[in-house]
Amino acid sequence: MTGPAATERRDRATRVFDSMGTVVSLTAGAADGILDEAAAAVEGTFAGYDRRFSLYRPDSELSRIAARELSLAAAGPKVREMYALAMHWQLEANGVFTPVRTDGVLDLSGVVKAAAIRDAGEVLLGLGLTDWCLNAGGDVLTHGGPGPGAAWRAGIVDPADRGALLADVTLGPGRQALATSGSSERGAHIWSPAGAEPLAQVSVLAADIVTADVLATAVLAGGVPLLEEAVRRWPVQVLAVRPDGSLLGTPGWKRP
Repeated sequence: MTGPAATERRDRATRVFDSMGTVVSLTAGAADGILDEAAAAVEGTFAGYDRRFSLYRPDSELSRIAARELSLAAAGPKVREMYALAMHWQLEANGVFTPVRTDGVLDLSGVVKAAAIRDAGEVLLGLGLTDWCLNAGGDVLTHGGPGPGAAWRAGIVDPADRGALLADVTLGPGRQALATSGSSERGAHIWSPAGAEPLAQVSVLAADIVTADVLATAVLAGGVPLLEEAVRRWPVQVLAVRPDGSLLGTPGWKRP
């Protein structure tokens, strides 16, 4: 993990660090004197999740569970909280989303990054920072705006051309979180049921990052039937890319 890097603009500034195998950035008003403190607090939040849940760290609680050195019941409260969250979403997503890999290893990566983003957002608000954009590997959570009367905006990359954008998204009240899941990034925590129409990429716009991230993963695995169910059951907007490059989006996707 590297320390926060600094990028300055006249109206706002960005601090960047590496965590969980991805790049995390925090953007806020350049004139805010607590940005460095806030960035350090966000980095600490992500580091705490990584220490507990990384299956690449032999000393993490999840690695010890996988090695049968620690039982889930004896794990710390945060591990049990994330397991309960993952099981909740497994039920909500009709079993498509699961925290257990095909080899039987407990893998909570399907909820951990989103939970780290969520908790980091709470830390920022607790520090009094109200206008910020937090981006962790393309999953985005925002609060407020980049300036008076302005809104945060995010782009969705075309999976067929990583240098092109499919959509430009406005984030604001009721739609503060954006998460994207692609077929090239599928992990062992999801699987595709037989007969599901495949999707190449799914982006979900929601009020909270956990809902956005989990549903993006679940809809990618479950295909069009789960997309239709997700839109019926949750106040979300979904933009999906089929393997042939055609788009499938909810009617409200382009509304600011």
